[in-house]
Amino acid sequence: MAKAKDIVTAYQKALGRGDMAGARTYLHDDLSFVGPFESFQRPEPYLEALGKLHHIVERVEPRRTFVDGDDVCILYDMVTNTP
Repeated sequence: MAKAKDIVTAYQKALGRGDMAGARTYLHDDLSFVGPFESFQRPEPYLEALGKLHHIVERVEPRRTFVDGDDVCILYDMVTNTP
């Protein structure tokens, strides 16, 4: 069985490559995401929104990773090509 940190890392790498189909394999069908601008209750609309942002992201720089059993939190800087 894969460790939670390994799953999150693989998901982040798939996103970094723009591989939304690959990223989807790591998301549960009951995904719930609440952000400052949008909220999603299914993986597909969430990934579609992320895909629209992919062209402005130059890189993601992980700063810290916290693991507590099955809970994983990654703090990162997202560097974009926009002012």
